Amino acid sequence: MIETPSLVDQYCHGVLRTELGLGTFEAQLARTEGPPAPGTTLFDTQTGFAVRRWCPPLLGLEPHCLPARYLARRRELGALEAGRRLLRGSGITTYLVDSGLPGDLTGPAELATAAAARAHEIIRLEPLAEQVADTSGTVESFLANLAESVHGAAATAVAFTSVAGVRHGLALAPEPPGPGEVRGAAGRWLAGRRVGGPLTDAVLLRHLLWIAIASGLPLQLHAGLGEPGSRIDRTDPVLLADFVRATAGLGTDLVLLHGYPYHRHAAHLAGVFPHVYADSGAALVRTGARAATVLAEILELAPFGKILFSTGARGLPELHVVGARLFREALGRVLGGWVAEGAWCLEDAQRVARMIAADNARRVYGLE
Repeated sequence: MIETPSLVDQYCHGVLRTELGLGTFEAQLARTEGPPAPGTTLFDTQTGFAVRRWCPPLLGLEPHCLPARYLARRRELGALEAGRRLLRGSGITTYLVDSGLPGDLTGPAELATAAAARAHEIIRLEPLAEQVADTSGTVESFLANLAESVHGAAATAVAFTSVAGVRHGLALAPEPPGPGEVRGAAGRWLAGRRVGGPLTDAVLLRHLLWIAIASGLPLQLHAGLGEPGSRIDRTDPVLLADFVRATAGLGTDLVLLHGYPYHRHAAHLAGVFPHVYADSGAALVRTGARAATVLAEILELAPFGKILFSTGARGLPELHVVGARLFREALGRVLGGWVAEGAWCLEDAQRVARMIAADNARRVYGLE
């Protein structure tokens, strides 16, 4: 039996504090551009079935119970107590939390308390730049304040994360933009921007990435399936190849988040470049009962010391549970199968399981 005694969730978000009805729960379960088709439910997905398999027992119900019964029990316990039971039942001991999303989500400290675990903060670059823009009156002050804000955030965060791929696409010019190019782009963006408007300018996104590279903290880059409305053809991690080459030898690790359905491409980059790592998280949550197949495909290409576990969970504590349980099940099935075949010995399988579950993340992010 392959054991993973602790899990470090190297990328996730907080959970919602509010009570949820069927519609609001489903909206968090599978983020789409609208409601499910008439007469259908988003519980009828791989993620929905995984929630019904793994989460009801943590709330005192039988596995696979109907969604209405599960949500009734959730409301009976209340959002706080249900969240506490779910998070503490996940087996995750450390959370790295992207705190850059809007909404009524718990921050790292509150998540740690609910889960009886440790939590560290990941800073999302684009909202940080938008906050700086809201309080900067000139181009010069914006650029100076931006550099200072990133430097200040690096003192307390364990990593930076970027959604440049979602905002613009990953086919960005690999080299740092020049000072004049940056000033011109900043002037145009600030002049045409409403307060709170999103950063989508390719030059400024590149500038932001290179400021983060200079900090030395690991930089997480979102790839593959993203927010509703995003262009998946622009988020294939292979589009990052030139940027990856340009950042080699600078002392900053790159972590390719999510990746699915391009998880093989992310694993390939992790196998070729010493400073690149592949995330196994959201791919397993999305594929549910097929998670072992997807994990095996990642293990085909990436060195085992370059693969990191995460849940990618957002909003629902159920997604932390599902991410953790599917990962353990998939890892046990894949590695255990290789041991049973005689291809691996049990000792090596246990060692690799610990690496992917926690040890790789502890090394990359400098965790105790």
